[in-house]
Amino acid sequence: MKRRCLRVLVLVLIVMMACSSAVMAAGKKKNPLAKWKSTVDMSKAKYVMKVSNISHPVIEGVAAGYRVRNSLWERSNGQIALKYYPLHQLGGEVEVLNMLKTNTVQGMLCSSVAVTNLAPRMGIINLPFLVDSFDNLDKYIESEYWQYFLDGMKHQGIMGIDITGYGNYGWATVDPVKTLADAKDVKFRIAEAAVQRTLYNEWGLHPVVMPWPDVSISLKQKVITGLDHTPMVCNITKKFEVCKNFTRINYAQGLFIFLVNEKFYNSLPADLQKVLTDVIHEECAKTRVLTRKQESDQIAKAKEAGITFYDLPENEMEDLRVKGDKVHQEWAAKIGADYLKKVQDLLGYKRTLDY
Repeated sequence: MKRRCLRVLVLVLIVMMACSSAVMAAGKKKNPLAKWKSTVDMSKAKYVMKVSNISHPVIEGVAAGYRVRNSLWERSNGQIALKYYPLHQLGGEVEVLNMLKTNTVQGMLCSSVAVTNLAPRMGIINLPFLVDSFDNLDKYIESEYWQYFLDGMKHQGIMGIDITGYGNYGWATVDPVKTLADAKDVKFRIAEAAVQRTLYNEWGLHPVVMPWPDVSISLKQKVITGLDHTPMVCNITKKFEVCKNFTRINYAQGLFIFLVNEKFYNSLPADLQKVLTDVIHEECAKTRVLTRKQESDQIAKAKEAGITFYDLPENEMEDLRVKGDKVHQEWAAKIGADYLKKVQDLLGYKRTLDY
């Protein structure tokens, strides 16, 4: 009996030591957001604004949330505290969009691929080979048609204020994709986005719809063998550790759209409403300049690390464009055919179909 009790006691001690070691290891683990921690006490702010984002603030388009936080605190004289939650701390984008509708969160830097879940007309930004470069994005933003895009969620009680970005979409893959025949063997992860589903169906490729937080483990387990994403994001978030190849398609710009709950906005006095929108506009404009440089820098770093970049043959790129025009046709009614045509004309898009 004594020996049995002794064995139990030893086992308990071993378990306690293991737990203690685990706690100590967890305590030593670096906080990935430590460098962005606020240096001021915002606990006495009159208005609190929770803002979510799915990705890492090493991406300039995501870090913009912290810059808005700092500038907003200063410009509002400490009246508005923006509590920023990147790295999907509040959940996936579909979940958070629903939280934004109910004012559970007050703001969101939402990816352009996700906004169509609440605002189909905002799907225009994901249509292939339309807003497909930094220059075309700037031209769209400066046009008379931009505000109509930002107002796409107004009927849901959500205001679009401005945008940052995360670069040009292409294919990060485990095996090289030099031709469309190569692409047909890839299981591409795409976002929970209706336009992308339509697009990949027209392209005859094999998409796997998946929330962003599930991507890393799915790559390692070979549930997916490629990503529909931007080189900047793939390099920063270490997806290139598995996907050693990137095929430049440049069919769309990745955006983070700064959304604000209208009920929260209306709760602010007029002067603070202006402060909020002014700060967001100013920081987003600065960030778009930083994003251009960051994409170039990250591509250079990826190449130095051994990532190989490819371009499809021109005739195959033309095939993607022609098939992509069917997506424009399918989405014309949801976006508004007249509005779509005006934006196409503005950006020099050549239609191959009538719609």
